[in-house]
Amino acid sequence: MHDGSIDLKAEARARVYAQPIEAVDPADAELFVHDAMWPVFERLRAEDPVHFVEAPDYGPYWSITRWNDIMAVDSNHGVFSSADGITLQSLESKAETARRGTRPSFISMDPPRHDDQRKTVSPAVAPSNLQVMGPVIRERAGKILDALPIGKEFDWVELVSKELTAMTLATLFDFPQDERGLLPFWSDMMTNAPGHGPVESWEHKRVVLDEMVGRFTDMWNERVNAPPTGDLISMMAHGESTRNMDRAEYSGNLALLIIGGNDTTRNTISGSVYALNKNPGEYAKLRANPALIPSMVSETIRWQTPLAHMARTATQDIEMGGKTIKAGDRVVMWYVSGNRDETMVEDPDRYIIDRARPRQHMSFGFGIHRCVGNRLAELQLTIIWEEIMKRFPSIDLIAEPQRTHSIFVKGYETLPVVIPART
Repeated sequence: MHDGSIDLKAEARARVYAQPIEAVDPADAELFVHDAMWPVFERLRAEDPVHFVEAPDYGPYWSITRWNDIMAVDSNHGVFSSADGITLQSLESKAETARRGTRPSFISMDPPRHDDQRKTVSPAVAPSNLQVMGPVIRERAGKILDALPIGKEFDWVELVSKELTAMTLATLFDFPQDERGLLPFWSDMMTNAPGHGPVESWEHKRVVLDEMVGRFTDMWNERVNAPPTGDLISMMAHGESTRNMDRAEYSGNLALLIIGGNDTTRNTISGSVYALNKNPGEYAKLRANPALIPSMVSETIRWQTPLAHMARTATQDIEMGGKTIKAGDRVVMWYVSGNRDETMVEDPDRYIIDRARPRQHMSFGFGIHRCVGNRLAELQLTIIWEEIMKRFPSIDLIAEPQRTHSIFVKGYETLPVVIPART
């Protein structure tokens, strides 16, 4: 398989190092589509880890690329607030938000409201509930894998990654399983700009997301009038800090739960197949010792980094790395760069499934906004690989994947594979 992406990466490296450092801007979706952003982060970590950017598509922001600086921002919610949103929005998207109004969610709130709302939904992903969900996820994973074609090309994203995460998310919402395909579709509608993914225009996006909120509003109305149960909608409908949410806040929390429950796990499931194919020695290691699955899962979550960044707004002037970040400035933590920080992770560009400390990564964030569903993500990945190893000697990548056009969701639109044989 000829890897044309190598030429693009070499070009990207030459271009990045030819620019003056002031002009270097990581917020370029085209770089992510071609997996060519690595030299940008490598240069910024080395030369300007707290880097001010006047981005043409996103407006001015501070780019934070080193592990310790990212951790300092992420764990200081007093100075770095989430209230203005947790992603770097394009100017076009901001204008659209101004037209239709914001959809706040608890991830884009500061304490105490954040803590109260997060507490309402966290029992759904508590260890006791994961013990109940584990066997259900395993049974579904087995059915998905048993239905895959042998010896024929298919898209792993469509038939496996989307399927398993949609089934799990439908269970968490108590959403009809026969309509579960709507959940990844809605997630893609929310995270893509017009012209990418399923989004045709801003109007198309608006109409579809209004339909989504309408559907979930019907579910809320049913559950608020029924005894409380363990699904996320019932928890919010009956929760003390969430039952009086307005429609905008409810839709914001839905967006958070759908994207958080879908994109991260789905793209890491795809990323694991890609990474093992690109590192056949590691795949051989896994075959020889399936007990390495939990460690491989953590290494994949680091190596993939399914959400490339999170953003905050400074609430006061603060010095960092010899620069002054002013009150009101946007600050972007590039998790995707922190996970490749040479000073914190040994040989960070290599994919090593038996690292000494595989859980040392920042893909789930730090502090009060650390991913609430991180254990569920790990559980789904562990189970799918335990079931894969029982069934297939290999899953073979047959062409480069199509990657997501996004500086936020670092994922795969397609991953063409073939399974040569069953075990």
